[in-house]
Amino acid sequence: MSIAVVGGGAFGTALAISMAQSGAEVMLWARDVSALKSTRQSVHLPGAFLPNLVSISSKLEDVAKANAILLAIPMQSLSIVLTKISSPLEGKRLIACCKGVDLSTLAGPTKVIENIKPLSIPAILTGPSFAADIAKGLPTALTLACCDDAVGQSLQKQLSTPSFRLYRSTDVVGAELGGALKNVVAIACGACVGRGMGDSARAALMTRGFAEMVKLATHLGSKPDTMTGLSGMGDLALTCMSEQSRNFRFGLSIGRQEEFDASVTVEGVKTAEAVTRLAHQVGLDMPICKMVYNLSTKRVSVKTAIQALLSRPLKEE
Repeated sequence: MSIAVVGGGAFGTALAISMAQSGAEVMLWARDVSALKSTRQSVHLPGAFLPNLVSISSKLEDVAKANAILLAIPMQSLSIVLTKISSPLEGKRLIACCKGVDLSTLAGPTKVIENIKPLSIPAILTGPSFAADIAKGLPTALTLACCDDAVGQSLQKQLSTPSFRLYRSTDVVGAELGGALKNVVAIACGACVGRGMGDSARAALMTRGFAEMVKLATHLGSKPDTMTGLSGMGDLALTCMSEQSRNFRFGLSIGRQEEFDASVTVEGVKTAEAVTRLAHQVGLDMPICKMVYNLSTKRVSVKTAIQALLSRPLKEE
């Protein structure tokens, strides 16, 4: 079964390398392929070279030829790219590799796929992973969630490699929200560390942020134990503890009152906005998510945000 990876950024490049290293023929789609074709490496992932088994194309019609299509593009670009693929993609497995909530529809990645390509079979690949680790072949374990378990089993076998281990789930809602919400919490933790508040405060934010993740996910139909797995707690731990995380680094810049590179995609910013709207819509109180939204859009200062969270009423855990 052939594989296409949509997205020539760090994660898409890493996935293409990983799939090809296991012997699969992979097509990597990117907007600008001239440098990729000449150097066989992405500027977003220095030192990682694309194997010969990876072909490169800038034509979206080439994507439709594959049976399994990995969509490694930013969440807010997902609907745009899918709309540009003229083929209905009937029966194709479309695996979202993005983490977030669509701002215009407040839908997760698989729902976006379902709405635009209703004849395809959507799934999501998510969990604790850095592109550089995947490209190097370092051990990585992720969640592959698909409502159709038979398709999930097939994709699990097709996409797993000796160092890239996939665990299967049918809880698509939980897997999506775990990946989306942990980015928001990571921004909060980065701001906390950047402000010099210490690791104890970071641990508290992670814990209370995790409680918000569980609250929203279960309210929307997720199984409670999904959040304790790779796509929830696993991804939260990695993203909140490492400066390899763009969301954590963005939070650090807020806490330190430093400028952040505007060319770097920080999924948690748009997710915080979308989740704040979604939480209001369903009547849930999610103070950390709301505060990250206000912080990242400069509606409040770090000092004000911290004071607001610390002055909340004391209650039973």
